Amino acid sequence: MADLKLRQYSFCWGKRTYIMGILNVTPDSFSDGGQFNTLETALIQAKILINSGADIIDIGEQSTRPGSQQISFEEELNRVIPIIKLLRQETSIPISIDTTRASVADALVVSIEAGADLVNDVSGGTFDSQMFAVVAKLKVPIILMHIRGNPQTMQQLTDYTDLIEEVIQWLDNQLNLAMKAGIKRSHLIIDPGIGFAKTYSQNLELLQRLSEFKRLVQPIVVGVSRKRFIGHINPKQRLWGTAAACCGAIAQSADILRVHDVAQIVDIALVADAIWRS
Repeated sequence: MADLKLRQYSFCWGKRTYIMGILNVTPDSFSDGGQFNTLETALIQAKILINSGADIIDIGEQSTRPGSQQISFEEELNRVIPIIKLLRQETSIPISIDTTRASVADALVVSIEAGADLVNDVSGGTFDSQMFAVVAKLKVPIILMHIRGNPQTMQQLTDYTDLIEEVIQWLDNQLNLAMKAGIKRSHLIIDPGIGFAKTYSQNLELLQRLSEFKRLVQPIVVGVSRKRFIGHINPKQRLWGTAAACCGAIAQSADILRVHDVAQIVDIALVADAIWRS
């Protein structure tokens, strides 16, 4: 896999695990909804994530929890533009925009001076037919996540004949469509979509067999942070359940961990990398 350069930051895949810090500026995220949906609290949290060792800040302005409703284009921009502007005055850290709308990606990467650096699309490019064309034009990386249906329907669409093979084939198809649209292979990152159209046991299987996704020869993002399946195992300690899942993901060759609790997962990754990447 070719290394990725974002601003002055280099991502050398396979050398270490990179940490993507989650900044939800939504009132209704499943884990921290409403905590950071003012400009002041969002900026404070962003600084905490950066100082804790995040390599990327992933800004979510649209909740994707099961049953969530899509907000308007205008509301999506209004939630995220102010925090990006403030962040860009203080840091050059790579910023990822968690969106499924090509128009939002276009506005946040182009229209804001020195704005976002990559797109994190939980639909894998399926919700908006223009997403791949826009990302190709912008010449930025995109994370393609596996999903079935949408946040309103996905948990009724968990019937797989061969979970791993079907998710891999779906991602492979989206990778090919993205490249046909003009996106460079080195700008493509995959995410198996843990928690999205997956049952408790299917989430565990994805983590157990994550290394099989390496056959797609793309960097892998894993997002397990505070998710419901962890609460199913240990309702009282989603932080340390997250840490255990992240450690397992590193052992199975994850490249990026998308997490809320950056400081703790940075420490976990440091030791896990010494064990499994040395």
